[in-house]
Amino acid sequence: MSRVNDAPVVAVPVSRATGVMVAVLRVGVALMWIQNVAWKIPPDFGRAQENGLYFWASQAIAHPVLPPYSSLVEAVILPNIEVFGWFTLLVEGGLGAFLLIGLATRFWAVVGIGQTLAITLSVLFAPNEWHWSYYLMALAHLAIFATAAGRSYGIDGVLRQQWVQSSGRAARLMMRLS
Repeated sequence: MSRVNDAPVVAVPVSRATGVMVAVLRVGVALMWIQNVAWKIPPDFGRAQENGLYFWASQAIAHPVLPPYSSLVEAVILPNIEVFGWFTLLVEGGLGAFLLIGLATRFWAVVGIGQTLAITLSVLFAPNEWHWSYYLMALAHLAIFATAAGRSYGIDGVLRQQWVQSSGRAARLMMRLS
């Protein structure tokens, strides 16, 4: 048993099958984010043709889930879709990349929950949307967070013992993020 900040660090034994399934979940969610980056196309993110990210963000106004969020989308996000589009592209690309390699997975799981919430508030009541897809996205990110999924066949698992043994700030930060 190792110690971090005077608290014992205990490795919870995980069966090989459980570890593989946790890794499969993490990689599957990563691939979902990577695939969804493809239709967020700069420079205008669909403003000119009213499609792509611009269209889907506008669904928050056409089919409001939470009126204050709809007002935010109408007053701030859509008029500045280029800024928010790049932010969305970077966040979702980061989600895909970091979950795929299993680095800082707990941090990225929290980011995924936040991004899922933003998407849900935009499209939950849009026509032909299956509301359970957004609930399942949130639940998948909760599972990634709860299982520290990067420790199963990910970089978090490879580097964790080095982080435990290090007294550096970066190592302590990575322990928290992983």
